[in-house]
Amino acid sequence: METVSLLTAQIAVMFLYMAGGWVLFRAGKISKRGTADLAGLLVWLVIPVVVVRSYCVAVTPERLVALGISAAAGAGALAVSMALAHACFRRDGIDAFAAAFSNAGFIGIPLVSAALGSEAVFFIATFIAALNILQWTVGVAWIRGQRARLDRGALLHPIVLGTALGLLLFLTGAGGRLPAVVDTALAGLAGLNAPLAMFVLGAYLAQTELATLAGDARAWRVSAVRLVVVPLATIVLFWLLPLPSELAQALVIVASAPVGANVAVYAQLYDCDYIHASRTVVHSTLLSLVTMPLMLALFSL
Repeated sequence: METVSLLTAQIAVMFLYMAGGWVLFRAGKISKRGTADLAGLLVWLVIPVVVVRSYCVAVTPERLVALGISAAAGAGALAVSMALAHACFRRDGIDAFAAAFSNAGFIGIPLVSAALGSEAVFFIATFIAALNILQWTVGVAWIRGQRARLDRGALLHPIVLGTALGLLLFLTGAGGRLPAVVDTALAGLAGLNAPLAMFVLGAYLAQTELATLAGDARAWRVSAVRLVVVPLATIVLFWLLPLPSELAQALVIVASAPVGANVAVYAQLYDCDYIHASRTVVHSTLLSLVTMPLMLALFSL
């Protein structure tokens, strides 16, 4: 239960970061463009660096086995998530996208790092890379009402490239022998992830009338699937598998995270209802402050 306590404390810290973003946006000290630029900084630099750094450890037989197990378990969790989301929202691509894909990068990484240590990000890196590919292919297809297809754009996503670089460094052994100055620079950039990510989400919150969210039945349905149904199914799956405890806990955290912000980005890109998409992000993020510790506590029983 110590991990649950650490997770709860870190969520409280992240809530304070979010409050800072909310206050500054409401006060007019940061604009929508500024928020978008910070989100771009996260996606194009900070999160890929976090992923790369998670692989900068010495190659050992134990870590090689853990890499394979985490990749397989993460794939299973994503398959369960997408299947449930598609079954629940077969006729609504935006809601299916929102329910299927968690905010594993913005919220999952800092929480895993805080609750389990920075090395535990190693266990979720392939999950996050696969999630981004699936968002760009399956998720966008759901939004557009088309068939999914894999293109070069998905493979060139910065987080996917960061995973590829990290794996290269890990498998060649170079990641465990980085010069001190390089490791220090990577650590500094990685440390920006939690504050910046939560600051951006706080600015998103500031653009939504929170009082109206309580009566948004559609957002409640999405949050119920994303925060309760999917995590419970993932927990049952992991109970049935002989997974190492820390690896399983890391994957439960990212599987229990709220709706990923990309649903709003892609909905706007393809002229869909991005306002509703944004509301699902905000609604689920607020509720996740309660649900994520509960899910991890349940898994830890």
